Amino acid sequence: MQAIQILTTGSADVLTLRDLPTPTPAPGEALLRIEASGVNFIDTYFREGRYPAKLPYTLGQEAAGTIVAVSPDVTTFKPGDRVAWCGVPGTYAQLAVAPASRLVPIPGGITSQQAAAALTQGITAHYLTHSTYPIQRGDEVLIHAGAGGTGLIFIQMAKILGARVFTTVSTEEKADLARAAGADEIIFYTREDFAEKVKQLTSGRGLPVVYDSVGKTTFEQSLQCLRPRGLMVLFGGSSGAVPPFDLIRLSTMGSLYVTRPTMKDYIATPADLQARAKDVFDSIAKGTLKLRLEHIYPLTDAAHAHRDLESRNTTGKLLLIP
Repeated sequence: MQAIQILTTGSADVLTLRDLPTPTPAPGEALLRIEASGVNFIDTYFREGRYPAKLPYTLGQEAAGTIVAVSPDVTTFKPGDRVAWCGVPGTYAQLAVAPASRLVPIPGGITSQQAAAALTQGITAHYLTHSTYPIQRGDEVLIHAGAGGTGLIFIQMAKILGARVFTTVSTEEKADLARAAGADEIIFYTREDFAEKVKQLTSGRGLPVVYDSVGKTTFEQSLQCLRPRGLMVLFGGSSGAVPPFDLIRLSTMGSLYVTRPTMKDYIATPADLQARAKDVFDSIAKGTLKLRLEHIYPLTDAAHAHRDLESRNTTGKLLLIP
């Protein structure tokens, strides 16, 4: 089979197409034929070396496809079942193995491309809106990068829960996409101070929560958007890691809270994973959650996909097709 690996860390140029042996499922695992693999910022963090990995390393942590074989002890799935999975390395490939406990069934009416596009970002939006800060009807929330793959799903979920949604974008095209997803207030971070704009739009109240996936370039202003005892949810770092921060400033800015959640802790049990995935897939099947699949690349163009993602000029989800 073919797979995209890194032999050393660095820029997108280090992504290498390699011929590898077909993997064999260990106890508790399934062998899967990948039909679509999601491209996410976490993949670039492993490629850069920001997150450590044993080299050579096959990138990708999200995919959908069909089960080819299962180990004898697996009884929950069988060959031919359509499934999706995330948080398991090795999906930039034609074949992969994954624990059966981390697989979720793909319901009828949802394609493999939709499943691969929705799982990581849908579950991310789900745990952030339902658990990290459970949005209540009438809450005012700021979601950064509203036209990205996560942002568009995130806005829709927040609106379903009854929030007034503020979002930051860089272009008119992205603003149109965020509005179509339901955003109430669009802020062009390239033209205006988004913290000042938030204060204007809330008559100085500030927000109970900011969801920030950008990191380095937005962190300070995001804190300034919060009301006293507000929560800063830093769940990504597309602009780079946030520098060391003196916690006493949380006191001086109004007894603020900061959290750095990660998805694996919100789907730690199979029951949590299945419940969140079911909510996401059910919303897609009902049409209440719409996906944007604009950027689809062959597996051999993985480097191109990484460059496009890092340029922050893309909208919606990026997929690789083996």
